[in-house]
Amino acid sequence: MPYYVYILQSEKDNSFYKGFSENPSHRLIEHNAGLATYTRTKTPWKLVYIEEWPDKTTALARERNLKKADRNRIIALINSPKNLLTK
Repeated sequence: MPYYVYILQSEKDNSFYKGFSENPSHRLIEHNAGLATYTRTKTPWKLVYIEEWPDKTTALARERNLKKADRNRIIALINSPKNLLTK
């Protein structure tokens, strides 16, 4: 079963949130419903980046890596061919 690493962007302040999920679309709904503590104050969120990983272990490692990324790196990823939303 694949896992996905995703990036959300707050429409309130343009900040980014990085996470992983088996179903990023459903996870976006949860974030916008205020069910996630960290993101609840910055709703609404939009999904701006998704990449697929073959298992949970590699997806979690990638998520940890992205949490350290600066804004320029995140924007470059969003605009890159790796982004499944652009396909």
